[in-house]
Amino acid sequence: MLKRALVLGGGGVTGVAWEIGLLHGLAEQGVDLSAADLFVGTSAGSVVAAQLTGGSTVEDLYAHELADTSGDTSATIGTRVLLGFLLASLWPGDRARGRARLGRAALKARTAPESARRAAIASRVRRDEWPAARLLVTAVEARTGEFRAFDNTSGVSLIDAVAASCAVPLVWPPMTVDGRRYVDGGVRSVANVDLARGYERVVVVAPLTAAARRADRPAAQAAALGPGVRTVVISPTDAALTAIGRNPLDPARRGPAARAGQAQAAGEIERVRAVWA
Repeated sequence: MLKRALVLGGGGVTGVAWEIGLLHGLAEQGVDLSAADLFVGTSAGSVVAAQLTGGSTVEDLYAHELADTSGDTSATIGTRVLLGFLLASLWPGDRARGRARLGRAALKARTAPESARRAAIASRVRRDEWPAARLLVTAVEARTGEFRAFDNTSGVSLIDAVAASCAVPLVWPPMTVDGRRYVDGGVRSVANVDLARGYERVVVVAPLTAAARRADRPAAQAAALGPGVRTVVISPTDAALTAIGRNPLDPARRGPAARAGQAQAAGEIERVRAVWA
């Protein structure tokens, strides 16, 4: 039996909405990516992966994105945050040291309380039990820069793992998981496609694709999975990027982003079907 993986990358609250819209649009046309054997979730993608594997349907998730514009309207990803990600990715030698430098800066930053962020994530994920499906949730240990992929064998709460994966450094607080504090899994890679190694059919849904190193970009990581692996990488079209807007943390853009994802699915369906079917 062919093993299929769905990789869901980071992209803020608008990334969540666009991913859900795209998945909903593909399902409407007969391709259900929620039947994957492996789910890899990074940041926004970890929210979507946890929702899908927790029993929510893409139809219900899509309707929720259209109806709900709640969120922290003051949160933005500014130049300082982007520069931090850039420096972490370009750090020479041991790249964990670059990630740790950004993580330690995040530990010192004044942000919302951890409890508030965990509650926000819990309101989206809702179920705290790890699913029967194989799910990897990525994060980076703030002090050491160590990369971690949480799963159902890690002995940690699913909501805690997702909250850690979504902890954008300098915007949200590093989150405590099993006594250690973690930042966004996107600090290592915007999608961490390489975790799908060993799977034969891989669909990557990546709201963000930029990386200082070409090898870290989702398309390059997908191509490096090995010979014979069928892959497709989907990122927002220009029209979708306009709908998403400039601030990926703007909850007011959730509806437009979701609709843009749903509309984009029509142009992606044949590429996805060729990999998934």
